[in-house]
Amino acid sequence: MDLVICGARVIDGSGRPSYRADVGLDGGRIAAIRRQGDPALSAGRTLDAHGLALSPGFIDMHAHSDLALLRDPAHEAKAAQGVTLEVLGQDGLSYAPVDDRTLDAVRRSITGWNGGAPGDTSVDFDWRTVGEYLDRLDRGIAVNAAYLVPQGTVRIYAMGWDDRPATAEELTRMKRLVAEGLEQGAVGMSSGLTYTPGMYAGDSELTELCRVVADYDGYYCPHHRSYGAGALQAYEEVVSLTRDAGCALHLAHATMNFGVNKGRAPDLLALLDRALDAGADISLDTYPYTPGCTTLVAMLPSWASEGGPEAVLVRLQDDETAERIRHHMEEIGADGCHGVPIEWDTIEISGVSDPGLASCVGKTIAQSAARCGEAPWTTARRLLINDRLGSTILQHVGHEENVRQIMRHRVHTGGSDGILQGYKPHPRAYGTFPHYLGRYARELGILTLEETVAHLTSRPAARLRLPDRGLVREGYRADLVLFDPDTVAAGSTFEAPRTLPVGIPHVLIDGRFVIEDGSRTDVLAGRSVRRTERTPA
Repeated sequence: MDLVICGARVIDGSGRPSYRADVGLDGGRIAAIRRQGDPALSAGRTLDAHGLALSPGFIDMHAHSDLALLRDPAHEAKAAQGVTLEVLGQDGLSYAPVDDRTLDAVRRSITGWNGGAPGDTSVDFDWRTVGEYLDRLDRGIAVNAAYLVPQGTVRIYAMGWDDRPATAEELTRMKRLVAEGLEQGAVGMSSGLTYTPGMYAGDSELTELCRVVADYDGYYCPHHRSYGAGALQAYEEVVSLTRDAGCALHLAHATMNFGVNKGRAPDLLALLDRALDAGADISLDTYPYTPGCTTLVAMLPSWASEGGPEAVLVRLQDDETAERIRHHMEEIGADGCHGVPIEWDTIEISGVSDPGLASCVGKTIAQSAARCGEAPWTTARRLLINDRLGSTILQHVGHEENVRQIMRHRVHTGGSDGILQGYKPHPRAYGTFPHYLGRYARELGILTLEETVAHLTSRPAARLRLPDRGLVREGYRADLVLFDPDTVAAGSTFEAPRTLPVGIPHVLIDGRFVIEDGSRTDVLAGRSVRRTERTPA
């Protein structure tokens, strides 16, 4: 064998009690598992793992590394956490399928998530289809990656940024684009229903697209229409439309945020339990933190974003229109801010595209406005214009009791929602998985260590329909993590968000060390993970 890992505490991903064993790897797979007392294994190399836990690699069900994987070969933000697979194409906006016109607009609209604005040459956008993007990943990346067809991008491709129902011809074109993406390897479809133009799609349009996803045995992953006022109705909407479409549902960053939802996690979980008990195929992911993270422009009302990024900037520069935007955001509650009047003291700037605006980072809009002696909207408007919509925010609106209750649920998985852009990103980008293990399992006992590992490995592998990942089992892929259960912890904090975790000395992908003795190697063992072939009936 290539390698024998000796004396590890095997937490196999099933949720069952751990056990002590030697694990042999050969040809990128788990070749043998020998418990204490069994005949010994021999290999060209051995690794003494006494004192360490061995688990499957962690699967990040909600990642925003679409360009980071290509731009940053080391990708320590995820590799050092023990992440061996990320799911990209989230929130309805990503970089395939596109044509030249669509790509330029998408790059402008999500530069706050991923960088890559027009003029940024750090990534060669040498693909247009989903298959070509996956082929680009297959040239070698730090960790494995799966992809969701982004419904918002598909809508831009088929009908632009218009706030209207799709025509029959446009809907047919969108269904074809979704089908092509699934045929080329995407595992499902995502939506961003508080982001333009995804939010312009009605339920009937989404249902028709979900029928296509169901035909290919994929899943629908919506960022639904509200995490604030109307959150439960938004959850019910996607549960209902996927039931009608016969499509599996995975709820992205399934939180209950803002003051209106304090203590209301049981209401959400009861809704999901009723659907599950009735036979629905539902899963969800969360990150173990209370603040959210998105772009500042996402807070605007949807009508202000019709037509795309350049149209937004034109509206912001018109005083009368800008006052209408302010009125909706501060007094009514814009749909971009989940129907809740915005509280500027909860909006912290975490990153800017223009380095000349770096003085805003780490301060709330309210703080920057007070320093300038002006109204918060004046500050926010100027920042949006000067940074050309590229500013990223932390939104401090979550509730710890909701976070804890949702992570206990029977269909819960882990997702970082990690935006890697900005001077001061959310610490979840660098800390989600060790934070689950150290804070919520070891320190708080919200879940046992075995349960936590199952949430981060076998459950997401099952959602992705991966037959040979997510468990420490003979014949499975050797995507593995060795960590110290007594010390594993997130190093990242809100003050120092790019600090790497502790207590994770080894990470292997395809049986090759990506992290060895706590340091990143030069191995690029990651590849695209494509939907298992299935032809629609």
